[in-house]
Amino acid sequence: MSNYDIAVLGLGRMGRGIAEAYAFGGQRVLMVDAKDRDEPGFAALAEDARTEIADDLAFLATIGVGQSDGVENAVDQITFVKRSDAERLLSGIPIHFECVPETTEAKSALFEWACAHAASEAVMASTSSTMAVDDLASMGTNPGRFVNAHWLNPAMLMPLVEVARGSQSSEASVERLVTSLEAIGKSPVVMKNSPGYIVPRIQALAMNEAARLVEEGVASAEDIDKAIRLGFGIRYAVLGMVEFIDFGGNDILYYASDYLSKTVDADRYKAPGIVDRHMAEGRNGLRDGAGFYDWSGVDAVEYRQKRLGAFVSLLKAIDLAPKGQTP
Repeated sequence: MSNYDIAVLGLGRMGRGIAEAYAFGGQRVLMVDAKDRDEPGFAALAEDARTEIADDLAFLATIGVGQSDGVENAVDQITFVKRSDAERLLSGIPIHFECVPETTEAKSALFEWACAHAASEAVMASTSSTMAVDDLASMGTNPGRFVNAHWLNPAMLMPLVEVARGSQSSEASVERLVTSLEAIGKSPVVMKNSPGYIVPRIQALAMNEAARLVEEGVASAEDIDKAIRLGFGIRYAVLGMVEFIDFGGNDILYYASDYLSKTVDADRYKAPGIVDRHMAEGRNGLRDGAGFYDWSGVDAVEYRQKRLGAFVSLLKAIDLAPKGQTP
């Protein structure tokens, strides 16, 4: 039995965030310097990482996340080791998070080394935001254990982790990783390997469009950001984006896309085929009983009240709920 629940391979920004999240969740973490450094160089880097994690947890405690007297206990869950000293420890650790720079050379060297010392069934979870699982799996042994785990910054606070499976990823490896993430309070989603994952792919489109609005002089950067925070962000914290299509009506998206494709940019705003098909088939969402979701057994009134209740709760939490008239 290993003394550690996970290994974090790399002492950079993402590695520190993952170690912090697991340590905060009561898990034992082996944090490995991915580079061969001399003792003074390693000691300085490890102390910097430890201090940053401790300071971050201490700050979170001041704003109600965790307890101030538990910071030291959480940090003590993390053991920092040099690469050479880690070799005898890796064999008993079930999950390894790779956190090295986004270069083929760095990842290939890391996985070759890690696979030589880890157990054959240990999960190799890359945090790569650009490289395909199958490409990474070819860098080590036993490709079934390779899965991508895309964390969103700040890793400690963001609940979502996008888990991407490759064509050879085993179900056992995916389940082990998902179970591990859920054990520390994360909310993983499982997807097939695809460039850009889910959030970055949608986010890139939205961010580029916001930049275009500034470039075109449609509104100031400040007013665009205000519109995003108060009109875009709040709604999608309560309703998922696909759910929102069904909630409002697929036909609304269909007609909006048609108008914008004619007046702004034909390629950028052309609706995908599935929106056209749903329009033709009368699958416009909640009111039709079918859309992206099956609404046939859903009480529409109860569903709307529940979602609106969640929306109002969020507005109250950020002091933006309608105030009404004062008697």
